[in-house]
Amino acid sequence: MKLATLKAGGRDGTLVVVSRDLARCRAVPEIAATLQEALDDWARRAPQLEDVSQKLNSGEVEGTLAFDPGRCHAPLPRAFQWIDGSAYLNHVELVRRARGAELPASFQTDPLMYQGGSDGFLGPCDDIVGEPDWGIDLEAEIAAIVGDIPMGATVAEAAAEIRLLMVVNDVSLRNLIPAELAKGFGFVQSKPASAFSPVALTPDELGTAWRDTRVHLPLRVFLNDEPFGRPNAGVDATFDFAQLAAHVARTRAIGAGSIVGTGTVSNKQGGLWGSSIANGGVGYCCLVELRTYETIEQGQPATPYLQPGDRVRIEMLDDAGTNLFGSIDQKVSAPSPRSVI
Repeated sequence: MKLATLKAGGRDGTLVVVSRDLARCRAVPEIAATLQEALDDWARRAPQLEDVSQKLNSGEVEGTLAFDPGRCHAPLPRAFQWIDGSAYLNHVELVRRARGAELPASFQTDPLMYQGGSDGFLGPCDDIVGEPDWGIDLEAEIAAIVGDIPMGATVAEAAAEIRLLMVVNDVSLRNLIPAELAKGFGFVQSKPASAFSPVALTPDELGTAWRDTRVHLPLRVFLNDEPFGRPNAGVDATFDFAQLAAHVARTRAIGAGSIVGTGTVSNKQGGLWGSSIANGGVGYCCLVELRTYETIEQGQPATPYLQPGDRVRIEMLDDAGTNLFGSIDQKVSAPSPRSVI
């Protein structure tokens, strides 16, 4: 089934069940007012939501509305926890190379993860707001919403608690990252609010593309309506969702409604001229990878980071061309001037 949250009914929005073709939706207050309410009692409420989903897809349910991604919050407008990994070591290696840092051997066996802000996310069509000199970058990835995972859970136990999947734009402010990491205490200012796809879906919606707790489909990225990336999310991932969640749960329990991300999707490929879509490659899910290739091959980056007016679209299609999660479709804007009192 597919679920979304409309910008109505308070801070946490209104939970709706969405048709498979993303054409119609229906609010379900009789089951759960919000997605978090459903996640807190998933064993009982998921079958009820699935029943609505089946009837919605077969045209048997009344009280539906046209589904409009522009009216959507993130599926979870705020979450108890947002933990992002770097499962694609090709991305990690390239980003570290851009900073002049080597890739430690331990990254092959010990996932790199950070805890981001989760008290407010961007909706799929909300602006990315930032100063151009911050180095605004997109980061297209996949995320899972999990149920309760006990401390010390095994990988198999963590896998059983994967409830829903989403697409993410985990915005990074590249020019602020080096100074923060130099303090040795992680990201704060350099990681603003992330944006999530209009729809969160249960893994069964992916059919055979969901296996080994990985999503085996290309993640499509467009920059100013031009194809920018289409790497396959099931390829070159050193860690899967279950491994990432079990890593977090080693020393603490994870609460239902927590979000675990894969990090930027990245496939191993050759140099710049064989990597871009225009030259036969799969492209990129972030600008810093392209800039790193440019630096390696040309001595300096040529592509700027995002500027006001730029537009980013991120989506995932199945083999039949169906848009599975709906599109993250954002434009970049400068902050509004603050009035001085």
